[in-house]
Amino acid sequence: MEGQKTVNFMRLLSDESVESTLSSDSCEYYQTEIFDLLPSVQAVRSQQDSYDTLKTSEVHQGGPQPGEAFSTENQSRGPRDKLSLQPLQNLAICMQGKRSARERRKIQISNIGFWESWRRSQSINRKRVWAHMREAGASLLPWKQTLHKIQGRFGVGVKSYFVFLRYLIYLNLLHCALIGGFILGPTGFYGTNSSESLRFGGSDSVLDFLLGSGFLARSPVFFGFYTRGSLNLDCLNTPLLYLAGILSIIFLSLIMVVRRTTVGYKHTWMLEKRTSMNVSFKVFCGWDYSIHHPESAELKQSFIRNDLKLFLEEMKFNLKKAQRTLGQKLRLYLLRFILNLIVVFLLGGAFTLIYLSTNVSLKESNEVLVLKLILQYLSPITITFVDLVLPQIFRKISSFEDYSLTVQVNVTLVRSIFLKLAALGIYLVFLFKTSVENRLCRENQIGIQMYKLCIFNFLTTFCNTFLVNYPRKLLQEKHPTCFLVRLCGRQRFLIPFKVLDLVYIQTVLWVGVYYCPLLPMIGVVSLLVIFYIQKFDVLQCCEAEQRMFRASSSSVLFHFMLLLGLLMAAAAPIIDFHLVEGTNKISCGPLKNETVLTVTNTCVTSLPNSVQNVLKYLSSQAFALPLLLAEIIILTSYVSRGRANQKAIERLKDMLIMCSSDKRFLVKQHATLLRGPKNSSRARPAAVEQKKLLHGAP
Repeated sequence: MEGQKTVNFMRLLSDESVESTLSSDSCEYYQTEIFDLLPSVQAVRSQQDSYDTLKTSEVHQGGPQPGEAFSTENQSRGPRDKLSLQPLQNLAICMQGKRSARERRKIQISNIGFWESWRRSQSINRKRVWAHMREAGASLLPWKQTLHKIQGRFGVGVKSYFVFLRYLIYLNLLHCALIGGFILGPTGFYGTNSSESLRFGGSDSVLDFLLGSGFLARSPVFFGFYTRGSLNLDCLNTPLLYLAGILSIIFLSLIMVVRRTTVGYKHTWMLEKRTSMNVSFKVFCGWDYSIHHPESAELKQSFIRNDLKLFLEEMKFNLKKAQRTLGQKLRLYLLRFILNLIVVFLLGGAFTLIYLSTNVSLKESNEVLVLKLILQYLSPITITFVDLVLPQIFRKISSFEDYSLTVQVNVTLVRSIFLKLAALGIYLVFLFKTSVENRLCRENQIGIQMYKLCIFNFLTTFCNTFLVNYPRKLLQEKHPTCFLVRLCGRQRFLIPFKVLDLVYIQTVLWVGVYYCPLLPMIGVVSLLVIFYIQKFDVLQCCEAEQRMFRASSSSVLFHFMLLLGLLMAAAAPIIDFHLVEGTNKISCGPLKNETVLTVTNTCVTSLPNSVQNVLKYLSSQAFALPLLLAEIIILTSYVSRGRANQKAIERLKDMLIMCSSDKRFLVKQHATLLRGPKNSSRARPAAVEQKKLLHGAP
C-alpha cells in the first residue's frame, strides 16, 4: 500500500540494559519510530552517553580487562535465570507474556540435562508444598472470624490487641511444654516427695487458693515442692534440669520476641514509605472481587472506610502541623516541657506509695480473716490502683500536647509501661531484700507474691468488665438522658491500657516462672478467659472510635515493651542469686543447701580436661576479642546489605516513575492518532466541495 512505512525492529544491546539504572533486563524494548521519544529512553540515553565517555577514557588508558565481557554477559543473564524459577502466576505480565514464558521454559528444559531438570522440578514442588503448609497453618489459627468481625467494626488497632493476646497464649503454651519436659517429667519419675503433702485437710482452707499458702504452698505450683530425688548424677540432676528449663524459657522467649519486633519494624518501615498513597488507589484498588457473602462485603466496606478515616486524619494533622508559626512552636514546646515535669512528679509519688504499701504488706499480722486478706493483698491492690489511675492521667496529658492520635497512643504507652515496669521492679527489689532476712523458704514467698499479682490482675479484669462496663452500657441504653450517664460518656476500648495490662501480666509470668514453675499454665488459663472477657467487652459494651490511628507502629511498640519486660524478668533472678551468694544458701527446693555456682562447678569439674579447657577459654577474655571482631564483621555485612537494598529500592522507584511517564506519553500519542483520521475525514469533503465550486461543476 502507498504511504505505508516499513518498520525495522531492533533489540537493544545488553550493555544498555545492564549498565543503565533505569531499565531492567527482564523488560524487552524494541526500537521503533516512537521509541526514541519515550521519556525513559531519553533519560537512559543521557546516562548512556556519560557511560560511553567513561568507557572511552578507560580504553585510552589501557582497555578493559580480558574477562570483563564474559562477566557482563553472565550478569545480564542472571536475573532471567532467577525469574525463570518463579511460578507463572507470580509474574507481573499479561496472559500472552505468560504463555511465551511457558514456551521459553519448555525450550530451556529440552536444552538442559536430566539432573538440572530434576533439580528445578523438585524446587518447584518444594515451594508448592510449603505454600500449602502455610495455607493449612493459617486456616488452623483460632478466632479468625472473631478477629475479622472486630476489625470490621472497630478498626485494625483493636484487632492488633487481640492478635497480640493470641500470640501471648501461644508463647505460654510453649513455656508449658518446656516446663513439662525439664521440670515436671524428671520430678514425676525421680522425685522423692510423698503424697501426704498433697492431701487437702487440717488447717487448709479455700482461701489458700487466693493467698497461695497452706495446701497450695505444698503443691508443685511453687519452688519448694521440688527436691533432688534419685536422679543425682554430676551433670544430670534435678537442679541442673530445673535451671536448664528456666534458661530455655528465657532464651526462647528472647528469640521469638526479638524476631517478632524486627519483622514488625521492617513492615512498619515499608508502610511509612507508602503513606503518601493517594485516595484513588484505596477506593478503586482496595475491593476484593472474590467476596460473595453479604457479611464479608460489609466487613470489607468497614475496612476501607476505617482506612480512609485514618488517611484523612493524618492528612488533616499534617496540614495543621505545617501551618504552625515559630511562636506557636515555642509555646507548644514549653507546654510539653511543663507537662513532662508533671508526669515525673506523678511517677515519683506512685513509687513512694508502692514502697510504703509493700513495707506494710510483708509484716506479720494477727488480724481477723478479712482484714488479714486485705493486708496480704495490699501491695497488689496498690500497684493495680496506680496502674489504673495514672495511665488515665497520662492519656489526658497527652491530649494537650498536640500530637497526632497515633503519637498520642505511643506516648501514653511509653509513659505507662515505664510506670508499670518500674513499679514492679521497685516491688521486687524490696521483696528480695525483705525475704533474705527471713529464715523461711524465701523462694516460695517470692513465688506467692507473683501468684497474687497474677490472680489479682485477672480478678480486676473480670470485675472491670462485668461490674463496671456492662452496667454502664445498660444504664446508657435505659436512661440515656440521665446527667450522670451523659457525664460518663460512651464506653471506648482503650487500646493502650489494655495492651499495658497484657505486657504487665506477661512480665509477671516471666519473673515468677523460676519461683512458681506452674505459673505459665495458670497464665494460659487466665489469658484464655481474658480473651473472651475482652471480646464480650468490645462487642457488647464499647463503641467504635471516631478517630483512627495507624496500628503498625503501635504493634512494634507492643513487642518492644514486651522485650523490656523480658529483660527485666531475666535480670530479676540474677539479682536474687547475687543476694543469696552474699548471705546464705538456698533453704528449700532442688537447690537446697546449695547455690547455682556450686551446682555448675560440680558439673564442670566432672568433665574431661579438654572440655574444661574449652569452657575456660570460652569464658576468658582471650575469646572476647575474636567474638567482638566477628560481631563487627557481621554487623558491617548487614549494614552494607541494607544500603545496597536501599539503592536497589530507589532504582526500582525510578523505574516505576519512568514507566508511568512512558504510559502517559503513549496514551497521549494514541489519543492524537485517534483524533487524526477523524479530522482528515471531516476536512476531505469540504476540500472537494471547494474544488467543485472553483471549477464550476454542478
